[in-house]
Formats: sequence, C-alpha cells, structure tokens
Amino acid sequence: MTSPGADVSVRVAWADDAPAIARVQLRAWPTLYADLVPPEAIPSGPEAEASAAAAWQASLQKPGDARNRVLVALERNRVVGFAITGPAGDPDRDPVSDAELRELTVDPDERGKGHGSRLLQAAADTMVADRFTHAVTWVMAGDDALLSFLTDAGWAADSAHRELDLDGTGATRVKQVRLHTRLAG
Repeated sequence: MTSPGADVSVRVAWADDAPAIARVQLRAWPTLYADLVPPEAIPSGPEAEASAAAAWQASLQKPGDARNRVLVALERNRVVGFAITGPAGDPDRDPVSDAELRELTVDPDERGKGHGSRLLQAAADTMVADRFTHAVTWVMAGDDALLSFLTDAGWAADSAHRELDLDGTGATRVKQVRLHTRLAG
C-alpha cells in the first residue's frame, strides 16, 4: 500500500502571501549568506519579518512591469518557496526577448522535496507565456548546490560575472556568475 502524495503546487503569488514569502526569505538567508556575513548582520525576528512582509506586500500590489511575476510553491496551503521572474535587466540583454530569473528560494527545511524543480518549471512556463525566448539568472559563485541544480536543468554559464558589495562598504563582497538558457516555446 502506498501513501497518498503530498498536496503540492505552484501558483502566482497573491498580496496576501507577503508574510509567508517574507518568512521563507528570512529563513533562507542564514543558509545563503552564512559564509559572507556574520549571523548578527542577517535580519531576523518579528520586526524584520514585518518589514519584509510590508515590502513584499507593496511589490505584489504594484509590480512595476506586467511581466514581473512572483510564483509560490505550496505544500497544501503553506508557502514553502518562491521564484521571481521579469524582463532581464542587464545592459547586454534585450528586455523584450530575454527574461531574468531573479530569485529561486525554497525554505531550508523543505529542500529536496521537489519544490525547487516545480518552481523552476513554472518560472520557465511563465516566462514563455510572457513571450520571452531566453532567460538568465545570477548565482553566487560558491553556491555549488544551486549551480548544479540549474545546470542539471539545462542552464549554462555564459561567461558574464559580477561582484556585488552587500553592505555598501566594500567589506562584504560576493562574486556571481550568470547562467542562461533558451526557453521552449
């Protein structure tokens, strides 16, 4: 006898999802940035969650461009991850035909359950529906798990790279590589 499968799905985020998205984001940051910044520099707690939720609420209510999308991965009715897509912002990319996967985040306790794969596929489908033909994303150079996940899904490095100043002082810098893929359509 087999047990029933989990009730999982991906859908476009609603403004009411803002607090849940903020929780997932703040839960993921210690894992994502552990090697880059001291733990006390990573926002946490009720005030940080309320501030992040307010920012998410505002961006979900007024996305700026009709092709800016936030997708959420759900297990039952609980948000366990999110992805952000929109027109590519790099000067060497065409924002009419090139999309950007701006973020793909899954709650650390929910990784390995297929939520990331579902989000990535839904993001690709959304970008195709928005008539993009190519997509790019930026990944921290040392994030081997995400790099492997994306390359296994057909993304490849395109030789572009950049260095970001996370704290504005130059003390915390992160190197990123750009990956790209052709979208089916």
